[in-house]
Amino acid sequence: MTLQPNPPQRALRLHRDLDAIWCRPRGLRGWLSSVNHTELGLRFMITAFVFFGIGGLLAMLIRAQLATQGGAFLDAAHFNQIFTMHGSLMMFLFAIPMLEGLAMFLLPKMLGSRDLAFPRLSALGWWCYVLGGLILLAALLGGVAPDGGWFMYTPLSSRAYSPGINADVWLLGITFVEVSAIAAAVEITVTILRMRAPGMALTKMPLFAWYMLGTAAMMLVGFPPLILGSVLLELERAFDWPFFDVARGGDPLLWQHLFWLFGHPEVYIIFLPAAGAISTIIPVMSRVPIMGYGAIVAAILGLVFLSFGLWVHHMFTVGIPHLALAFFSSASALVAVPTAVQIFAWIGTMWRGKPQMRLPMLYLMGFFSTFVMGGLTGVMLAIVPFNWQVHDTAFVTAHLHYVLIGGFVFPMLAAVSYWMPLITGKLQIKSLGQTAFVLIFIGFHGTFFLMHLTGLLGMPRRIDIYPDNSEWVWLNLISSVFGFVMAMGFALFAISLALQVLFGTRARRDPWQAETLEWAAPLPAPSYNFASLPLPGQQGALPLARGEGLLPGAPRPQRETLVVDSISGAPRHVAVLPGNTLLPLVTAGMICAFVLLMLAGLYAVAPLALVGLIVAAWQWHHPAPLHGAPEVKVGPELSLPLHPFVADPLSRTGMTCLLIANGSIFACYLFALGFLSVIAPAWPAPESQVPQIAILPGLVIVAALAAAAALARIPQGAGAMAALALLGVAALALVVMVPLLDDPRLHARDALRAAAMGYVALHVIVGAVLSALCLVQRRDGRISALTSGATAHWRMWLDFSAVTAGIVLALISLQQVLA
Repeated sequence: MTLQPNPPQRALRLHRDLDAIWCRPRGLRGWLSSVNHTELGLRFMITAFVFFGIGGLLAMLIRAQLATQGGAFLDAAHFNQIFTMHGSLMMFLFAIPMLEGLAMFLLPKMLGSRDLAFPRLSALGWWCYVLGGLILLAALLGGVAPDGGWFMYTPLSSRAYSPGINADVWLLGITFVEVSAIAAAVEITVTILRMRAPGMALTKMPLFAWYMLGTAAMMLVGFPPLILGSVLLELERAFDWPFFDVARGGDPLLWQHLFWLFGHPEVYIIFLPAAGAISTIIPVMSRVPIMGYGAIVAAILGLVFLSFGLWVHHMFTVGIPHLALAFFSSASALVAVPTAVQIFAWIGTMWRGKPQMRLPMLYLMGFFSTFVMGGLTGVMLAIVPFNWQVHDTAFVTAHLHYVLIGGFVFPMLAAVSYWMPLITGKLQIKSLGQTAFVLIFIGFHGTFFLMHLTGLLGMPRRIDIYPDNSEWVWLNLISSVFGFVMAMGFALFAISLALQVLFGTRARRDPWQAETLEWAAPLPAPSYNFASLPLPGQQGALPLARGEGLLPGAPRPQRETLVVDSISGAPRHVAVLPGNTLLPLVTAGMICAFVLLMLAGLYAVAPLALVGLIVAAWQWHHPAPLHGAPEVKVGPELSLPLHPFVADPLSRTGMTCLLIANGSIFACYLFALGFLSVIAPAWPAPESQVPQIAILPGLVIVAALAAAAALARIPQGAGAMAALALLGVAALALVVMVPLLDDPRLHARDALRAAAMGYVALHVIVGAVLSALCLVQRRDGRISALTSGATAHWRMWLDFSAVTAGIVLALISLQQVLA
């Protein structure tokens, strides 16, 4: 007779087995190869705080420079580099990565999953973020940092006015960092839609997940315009393709449109995760459920939609037609409505409850008083006549900081204070945290409130001295003094966190009595989050810890978690996630090598790094062998198939998200083509010298892509060899067609054609790699009557490639006819 282990022993065994599967090895290699979402989320947040500290030091240099009329600290060249780097660090290397890290850390815990959908993609994003940030910091230390403002307006950022590599560092470095943002957007979207606890329908998700879903959707659509704009400007600087040169058919306003198509949605990309933290913390601190769940979700969706119709309000002074001014002014005022809905829901929640003024709540009070003031000045700036008066003055600087620090930094400080026990397992040191809040709050308002007055008195932004304007002296001096008070507050906040880690008392499980799912994990949270996954309607931490949920323990030595239906949350299959690997680091290293070679001007050698990137990416598609039968028993009465044996795995949803971002890039290209052909003064373009026969290779390209897409529908990947041959024909037709086109240096029309050919060529190359992958998987038996392998992604990519190539050919043909 065999004795059964008692419940504590069984729970201990479950945790031991899970830890052996999900933890990373000790040592440097283990640290470099880790793909666990808890660790990567913490890395993102810690790195973001480091960049925030560096950006804060640069801000103190700016305030020291402006404290006196003559500016005794910096000359104009260094001042330009410092204020450019301050803005770039805060926007691209602090705000976005901070929200990515918070989402990566929290979402699986909130949703009842063991990890994110694509752990290696998270690791790739972190490495791209760190390496891209190091490139920017190295440029700052080397005296070649970007100096054209964090917005890099043309023509000042073109080769004629910025001949060094300063602007190239920004364009290539920030684009490198944006790889991280797109990776995070795909990761977050797929995780929220497909990896919730069984039975958690969309209508039952935590509000934080709704906010992050809206954020990720905006990132998928909003970041591609900046990526496209950066690529076009770098092509102009490196190869003299005149996308922004007025004399040759370009227009500097195209850069502003592309930048602000990203730049204004980014304000709400930053605000929404902060609002998600607010909607999570306020009910807990008020001891009542959130008021108006449905109204808040509707407000989130409204903000996501409206945020893409506001970009021109940054361009009211560039000569926009009056009808467009009226439209964008109205839209800018209208966006205050969904924001107000959320604020009233939060106020109503506090009114119904009894708010406890603990440290997270103090920071939220700072948010209310600050963000509402920033919103009011935002409504003022939405009114065109007022905007004309204060455009590019310190008033706009004050508004920006009230919105970003009030709407993001204060909520993030509240979030860190609230979730710190989940990270460290220890409680905060109260007096230090409260003192830090007081210093930050007083220092912030003392710094930036006075900037409204200096702006109304006419002080421009981005100046380093003002010797003839004595009326600004005292206001600037007071702002600078309070700026250093605020810096001391942030320093004290960092010290309080360090002391909490080192000397804080142990926290019991769920110290805030929140009773939400993330607090069901032990403190600090283990690498696998839950010993078993929640059953529909299951409450409490102990049943999960004892293995009374789904997928208890690790009976098979692999990282298993559940995948559910996107809408209803019904369980669909079991995903086996990849383990620790160096592939993300190697892949990011190849991208970094390409960026460095481009910065060095070694344009002929740089493609070799892309070959290395393809080789590294190829290795991602060699999964570890699966253990057990194709169907897994996940609970007493539930068995589900493993992911290779289903038609709709996580990777299919991920490819859909990636193609949405890709489609946004293509749509922005079409916008650029239409904008220049209608608005740019040097159009119509000179008569093209492209012979009519050049259309024939274009027809071959489109026909080959369409035929390859059709072959991809043959079951079990049987058409992969023929599709690969057709893609070779398409590549040969590209080689024939490119020399027939006009020199892309002659006119923006020709540069746009060349860029479109490059876009099509990239899709042909990726399609060929996917075709070769399907051939290998078919040979190895990973594509069969039961398993689809990479065929679903292959079909989707080829369909997209054929459609976009057809549109490009149609536009080139139309231009030839009209010419």
